[in-house]
Amino acid sequence: MVASFAAPSTPVEALLPRLRARGYAVVSAADVGALCGLDVRALEAWHGSWDDLAIDGYLKDAGKYRRRRHSCFTVDAGVVLQAPHRAHWQSLDYNALHGGMHRWFEPIRAELVAQPAWARLLSSLARLFSQLRDVQKWYVEAHQFRIDTSDGIGRPTPEGAHRDGVDFVAVFLVGREAIKGGETRVFQADGPDGQRFTLLEPWSLLLLDDARVIHESTPVQPLHGIGHRDTLVLTYRAGGFQGD
Repeated sequence: MVASFAAPSTPVEALLPRLRARGYAVVSAADVGALCGLDVRALEAWHGSWDDLAIDGYLKDAGKYRRRRHSCFTVDAGVVLQAPHRAHWQSLDYNALHGGMHRWFEPIRAELVAQPAWARLLSSLARLFSQLRDVQKWYVEAHQFRIDTSDGIGRPTPEGAHRDGVDFVAVFLVGREAIKGGETRVFQADGPDGQRFTLLEPWSLLLLDDARVIHESTPVQPLHGIGHRDTLVLTYRAGGFQGD
């Protein structure tokens, strides 16, 4: 029997010290609302958007378990602008499995991006990260993911424990349905320490300093029928998008 560990939530007022000290933090859904100045219940209306994701055709294991959409934005002094649609690119240094490819995904639906809460979410996190790095303009890639169990198991991170090649990563758990597994594991990039826990609360948030930690999520398995795990991943990078 495998033990399951609760996510170690950090209150908003302790986020900056925690991120400076450990390089990662978990934020509860209620504190996401406080951090971003919005009613987190408004985000519940976004769930249906994850029912409309296309299969990721780039998986080298030929799996059909990952669906996604991808769009890019800039956040400059709090102003959020959508960038022209572009491929997602990572170097082989950061993604040995799927790096080195220009991967084109369908963009995030315009009706989701037009929600006032969308811009507030992106700009609030940019403001937080600017307190950790002296950066005013952030280049943000947004990924909607659904990992399902149509192949028997689904792999949230088929590349294994990794960094993303950015400055900061924000992983929102949107929801889990009829699955077990999907444990998050965060490790020091240059040391032996690590922590494991499972995000269970919808719209709880994992924040990562990408230079200091590596991360992965374990496979998900069905409890019955075909289950899934939905996430929204936002990456923040100074100086430009990867591949520029």
